[in-house]
Amino acid sequence: MLRVENLDVFHGDAQALEDVSLDVAEGAIVAIIGANGAGKTSLIRTIGGMYRSARGKVLYRGSDIANWPSHKVCNLGIGQVAEGRQVFPTLTVLENLDMGAMLPRARDQRDNNRDRVFAMFPRLLERSGQAAGTLSGGEQQMLAIGRCLMGMPELVMFDEPSLGLAPAVVQDVLQTIRDLNRQGLTCVLVEQNVAVSLKLASRAYVLENGRITLSGSGEELLADDRVRKAYLGM
Repeated sequence: MLRVENLDVFHGDAQALEDVSLDVAEGAIVAIIGANGAGKTSLIRTIGGMYRSARGKVLYRGSDIANWPSHKVCNLGIGQVAEGRQVFPTLTVLENLDMGAMLPRARDQRDNNRDRVFAMFPRLLERSGQAAGTLSGGEQQMLAIGRCLMGMPELVMFDEPSLGLAPAVVQDVLQTIRDLNRQGLTCVLVEQNVAVSLKLASRAYVLENGRITLSGSGEELLADDRVRKAYLGM
Protein backbone atom coordinates (compact mmCIF):
# COMPACT_ATOMS: atom_id res chain seq x y z
CA MET A 1 0.00 0.00 0.00
CA LEU A 2 2.85 2.34 0.95
CA ARG A 3 6.50 1.93 0.01
CA VAL A 4 9.33 4.28 0.87
CA GLU A 5 12.48 3.84 -1.20
CA ASN A 6 15.95 5.28 -0.48
CA LEU A 7 14.63 8.44 1.16
CA ASP A 8 17.02 11.27 2.07
CA VAL A 9 15.78 14.32 3.99
CA PHE A 10 17.73 17.35 5.17
CA HIS A 11 16.89 20.13 7.61
CA GLY A 12 19.28 22.79 6.40
CA ASP A 13 22.72 21.17 6.37
CA ALA A 14 21.73 18.45 8.84
CA GLN A 15 20.62 15.13 7.39
CA ALA A 16 17.51 13.84 9.15
CA LEU A 17 16.92 10.69 7.06
CA GLU A 18 19.46 8.69 5.07
CA ASP A 19 18.56 6.02 2.53
CA VAL A 20 15.38 5.01 4.39
CA SER A 21 13.27 2.23 2.83
CA LEU A 22 10.21 0.50 4.27
CA ASP A 23 6.96 -1.19 3.26
CA VAL A 24 3.46 -0.93 4.71
CA ALA A 25 1.09 -3.69 3.61
CA GLU A 26 -2.61 -2.92 3.34
CA GLY A 27 -4.43 -3.78 6.56
CA ALA A 28 -1.25 -3.90 8.65
CA ILE A 29 -0.06 -2.08 11.74
CA VAL A 30 3.56 -1.09 11.14
CA ALA A 31 5.57 0.26 14.07
CA ILE A 32 8.54 2.60 13.76
CA ILE A 33 10.64 2.71 16.91
CA GLY A 34 13.72 4.68 17.86
CA ALA A 35 15.13 7.16 20.34
CA ASN A 36 14.22 10.84 20.42
CA GLY A 37 15.89 12.57 17.49
CA ALA A 38 16.19 9.37 15.45
CA GLY A 39 14.11 10.83 12.60
CA LYS A 40 10.71 9.25 13.24
CA THR A 41 8.69 12.46 13.01
CA SER A 42 10.73 13.60 10.01
CA LEU A 43 9.76 10.37 8.26
CA ILE A 44 6.07 10.79 9.07
CA ARG A 45 6.04 14.41 7.94
CA THR A 46 7.91 13.64 4.73
CA ILE A 47 5.41 10.94 3.79
CA GLY A 48 2.62 13.38 4.64
CA GLY A 49 4.02 16.12 2.40
CA MET A 50 5.03 18.51 5.19
CA TYR A 51 8.77 18.06 4.60
CA ARG A 52 10.53 17.80 1.23
CA SER A 53 12.88 14.97 0.40
CA ALA A 54 16.21 15.42 -1.38
CA ARG A 55 16.15 11.94 -2.87
CA GLY A 56 14.01 8.83 -2.95
CA LYS A 57 10.42 7.78 -3.58
CA VAL A 58 7.21 7.63 -1.58
CA LEU A 59 4.95 5.20 -3.42
CA TYR A 60 1.27 5.06 -2.44
CA ARG A 61 -0.64 2.37 -4.29
CA GLY A 62 2.11 2.45 -6.90
CA SER A 63 2.17 6.22 -7.53
CA ASP A 64 5.17 8.29 -6.46
CA ILE A 65 3.84 11.08 -4.22
CA ALA A 66 7.19 12.31 -2.91
CA ASN A 67 7.09 16.09 -2.38
CA TRP A 68 3.39 16.38 -3.17
CA PRO A 69 1.70 19.16 -1.13
CA SER A 70 0.19 17.87 2.07
CA HIS A 71 -3.43 18.63 1.14
CA LYS A 72 -3.11 16.41 -1.94
CA VAL A 73 -1.55 13.62 0.12
CA CYS A 74 -4.45 13.83 2.58
CA ASN A 75 -6.99 13.73 -0.20
CA LEU A 76 -5.44 10.50 -1.50
CA GLY A 77 -6.41 8.84 1.77
CA ILE A 78 -3.31 9.27 3.97
CA GLY A 79 -4.19 10.76 7.35
CA GLN A 80 -2.00 11.84 10.24
CA VAL A 81 -2.58 12.14 13.97
CA ALA A 82 0.19 14.54 14.92
CA GLU A 83 2.42 14.41 17.96
CA GLY A 84 0.99 16.59 20.72
CA ARG A 85 -2.55 16.29 19.31
CA GLN A 86 -2.56 19.83 17.81
CA VAL A 87 -6.29 20.46 18.06
CA PHE A 88 -7.59 23.98 17.38
CA PRO A 89 -7.97 25.12 21.01
CA THR A 90 -10.43 27.98 20.50
CA LEU A 91 -12.75 26.01 18.22
CA THR A 92 -15.39 23.69 19.63
CA VAL A 93 -15.18 19.92 19.39
CA LEU A 94 -17.75 19.99 16.60
CA GLU A 95 -15.86 22.69 14.68
CA ASN A 96 -12.62 20.73 15.01
CA LEU A 97 -14.30 17.64 13.57
CA ASP A 98 -15.78 19.62 10.70
CA MET A 99 -12.30 20.93 9.86
CA GLY A 100 -11.30 17.31 9.24
CA ALA A 101 -14.13 16.92 6.72
CA MET A 102 -12.98 19.72 4.43
CA LEU A 103 -11.12 17.37 2.11
CA PRO A 104 -12.93 16.91 -1.23
CA ARG A 105 -12.97 13.12 -0.69
CA ALA A 106 -14.93 13.51 2.56
CA ARG A 107 -17.25 16.50 2.19
CA ASP A 108 -20.29 14.57 1.00
CA GLN A 109 -20.01 12.12 3.91
CA ARG A 110 -19.45 14.65 6.68
CA ASP A 111 -22.62 13.89 8.64
CA ASN A 112 -22.18 10.11 8.41
CA ASN A 113 -18.55 10.34 9.43
CA ARG A 114 -19.39 12.60 12.36
CA ASP A 115 -21.97 10.07 13.57
CA ARG A 116 -19.31 7.35 13.31
CA VAL A 117 -16.83 9.40 15.35
CA PHE A 118 -19.43 10.15 18.03
CA ALA A 119 -20.35 6.45 18.21
CA MET A 120 -16.67 5.62 18.70
CA PHE A 121 -16.07 8.43 21.20
CA PRO A 122 -19.31 9.23 23.08
CA ARG A 123 -17.37 11.68 25.26
CA LEU A 124 -16.88 13.92 22.23
CA LEU A 125 -20.61 14.03 21.68
CA GLU A 126 -21.07 15.13 25.29
CA ARG A 127 -18.42 17.84 24.78
CA SER A 128 -19.44 18.82 21.22
CA GLY A 129 -20.04 22.48 22.07
CA GLN A 130 -16.99 22.82 24.31
CA ALA A 131 -13.76 24.56 23.27
CA ALA A 132 -11.15 21.94 22.40
CA GLY A 133 -8.50 23.66 24.50
CA THR A 134 -10.51 22.99 27.66
CA LEU A 135 -10.58 19.20 27.15
CA SER A 136 -8.38 16.79 29.06
CA GLY A 137 -5.35 15.31 27.32
CA GLY A 138 -7.14 12.06 26.67
CA GLU A 139 -10.19 13.83 25.27
CA GLN A 140 -7.98 15.92 23.01
CA GLN A 141 -6.36 12.74 21.69
CA MET A 142 -9.82 11.32 20.96
CA LEU A 143 -10.60 14.54 19.12
CA ALA A 144 -7.36 14.40 17.12
CA ILE A 145 -8.13 10.84 16.04
CA GLY A 146 -11.75 11.71 15.30
CA ARG A 147 -10.77 14.75 13.24
CA CYS A 148 -8.43 12.56 11.19
CA LEU A 149 -11.18 9.98 10.62
CA MET A 150 -13.49 12.72 9.32
CA GLY A 151 -11.24 12.84 6.24
CA MET A 152 -12.01 9.18 5.45
CA PRO A 153 -8.37 8.01 5.42
CA GLU A 154 -7.36 4.54 4.30
CA LEU A 155 -3.98 4.77 6.03
CA VAL A 156 -3.30 6.75 9.22
CA MET A 157 0.10 7.66 10.66
CA PHE A 158 -0.02 7.99 14.46
CA ASP A 159 2.88 10.06 15.84
CA GLU A 160 3.38 9.37 19.57
CA PRO A 161 -0.34 9.00 20.36
CA SER A 162 0.24 8.18 24.04
CA LEU A 163 2.63 11.07 24.76
CA GLY A 164 1.74 12.87 27.98
CA LEU A 165 -1.31 10.74 28.77
CA ALA A 166 -2.12 8.86 31.97
CA PRO A 167 -1.48 5.08 31.82
CA ALA A 168 -5.18 4.19 31.83
CA VAL A 169 -5.84 6.61 28.98
CA VAL A 170 -2.89 5.22 27.03
CA GLN A 171 -4.52 1.79 27.05
CA ASP A 172 -7.75 3.29 25.70
CA VAL A 173 -5.91 5.06 22.87
CA LEU A 174 -3.98 1.96 21.86
CA GLN A 175 -7.17 -0.11 22.00
CA THR A 176 -8.77 2.43 19.65
CA ILE A 177 -5.91 1.96 17.18
CA ARG A 178 -6.30 -1.81 17.41
CA ASP A 179 -10.06 -1.53 16.82
CA LEU A 180 -9.62 0.77 13.83
CA ASN A 181 -7.15 -1.67 12.32
CA ARG A 182 -9.60 -4.53 12.77
CA GLN A 183 -12.14 -2.43 10.88
CA GLY A 184 -9.73 -2.27 7.93
CA LEU A 185 -7.64 0.84 8.58
CA THR A 186 -3.94 0.53 7.77
CA CYS A 187 -1.82 2.07 10.54
CA VAL A 188 1.72 3.38 10.88
CA LEU A 189 2.53 3.73 14.58
CA VAL A 190 5.35 5.83 16.03
CA GLU A 191 5.08 5.22 19.75
CA GLN A 192 7.34 5.76 22.77
CA ASN A 193 5.91 2.65 24.42
CA VAL A 194 8.08 0.23 22.46
CA ALA A 195 6.84 -2.99 24.07
CA VAL A 196 3.18 -2.23 23.41
CA SER A 197 3.75 -1.00 19.86
CA LEU A 198 5.73 -4.13 18.95
CA LYS A 199 2.98 -6.33 20.38
CA LEU A 200 0.44 -4.49 18.19
CA ALA A 201 2.53 -4.44 15.02
CA SER A 202 2.66 -7.08 12.31
CA ARG A 203 5.88 -5.45 11.07
CA ALA A 204 8.32 -3.03 12.68
CA TYR A 205 11.39 -0.97 11.86
CA VAL A 206 14.11 0.45 14.10
CA LEU A 207 15.25 3.95 13.11
CA GLU A 208 18.58 5.15 14.50
CA ASN A 209 20.26 8.43 13.54
CA GLY A 210 18.11 8.69 10.43
CA ARG A 211 18.76 5.17 9.15
CA ILE A 212 16.78 1.93 9.32
CA THR A 213 19.02 -0.46 11.27
CA LEU A 214 16.67 -3.37 11.91
CA SER A 215 13.35 -4.68 10.65
CA GLY A 216 11.14 -7.70 11.09
CA SER A 217 7.83 -8.76 12.57
CA GLY A 218 6.78 -7.17 15.84
CA GLU A 219 7.37 -10.48 17.62
CA GLU A 220 10.85 -10.84 16.14
CA LEU A 221 11.95 -7.40 17.26
CA LEU A 222 10.37 -7.86 20.68
CA ALA A 223 12.58 -10.93 21.13
CA ASP A 224 15.71 -9.33 19.65
CA ASP A 225 18.45 -8.81 22.26
CA ARG A 226 19.54 -5.50 20.71
CA VAL A 227 16.02 -4.08 20.92
CA ARG A 228 15.44 -5.43 24.41
CA LYS A 229 18.67 -3.88 25.67
CA ALA A 230 18.31 -0.51 23.90
CA TYR A 231 14.58 0.15 24.34
CA LEU A 232 13.17 -2.21 26.95
CA GLY A 233 15.90 -2.06 29.58
CA MET A 234 16.40 -5.83 29.59
